[in-house]
Amino acid sequence: MRIDVVSIFPEYLAPLELSLIGKARQDGLLDLAVHDLRGFTSDRHRTVDDTPYGGGAGMVMKAEPWALALESIAGEGTAAKPVLIVPSPAGERFTQAIAHQLAEEEQLVFACGRYEGIDERVIDWAREHFRVRPMSLGDYVLNGGEVAVLAMVEAVGRLLPGVVGNPESLVEESHSDGLLEYPVYTKPSEWRGREVPPVLLSGNHGKIAQWRRHEQFRRTADRRPDLLSDFDASNLPRADREVFAELGYDVVDGRLMRREGGT
Repeated sequence: MRIDVVSIFPEYLAPLELSLIGKARQDGLLDLAVHDLRGFTSDRHRTVDDTPYGGGAGMVMKAEPWALALESIAGEGTAAKPVLIVPSPAGERFTQAIAHQLAEEEQLVFACGRYEGIDERVIDWAREHFRVRPMSLGDYVLNGGEVAVLAMVEAVGRLLPGVVGNPESLVEESHSDGLLEYPVYTKPSEWRGREVPPVLLSGNHGKIAQWRRHEQFRRTADRRPDLLSDFDASNLPRADREVFAELGYDVVDGRLMRREGGT
């Protein structure tokens, strides 16, 4: 996969040289380039912003430097239109499912906006050359797109074949099946008066698998009950239904319905 990132602070993306993503770049599993937007300006001050039409606070990023930068990147990719991801609080919510979708692409381009954002005409123009996807990490505002890009590149990059040493570790992670991950423990079995759940020491892999599954139910219901609204409960075995019943949920038409007063 090829990933291009455009920013006025290319040094902000230096962490992409570290850890598994950095190793993936060294091993040739990920071709990642960071581009300085100011390199596509023509004035001596390397200006990338101007005052907004209609008045208002803040500055808006100018269209032409962005167009020149994106044109140069689009020419370096494959014949298919690359995906252009524009971090924005007005974008669709970035999820694990979207990370899996993006990991199947040949080229991703990230446009790190700053100030009050990028001139909207750039987004309209870019649709001629890219598949544009404004993307949000959550319902909050950052100073710029770089932090969001670091998160998204890591989330996508670690799904590429060969990046994570043990591929099985990707299967049981939070959000991989719409649920949060179960709690994990390591040695010693007793620590400061707190013991590891006995089932994990039993050696009974069937019971361990069931315990982990049920802990996913409990943790999700406790911390992110909103995720259960999309959970497919149509083929749940009896033991799973009993756990959800304890948590205050009934299965209705293959969906989990929280009982009034459920905990």
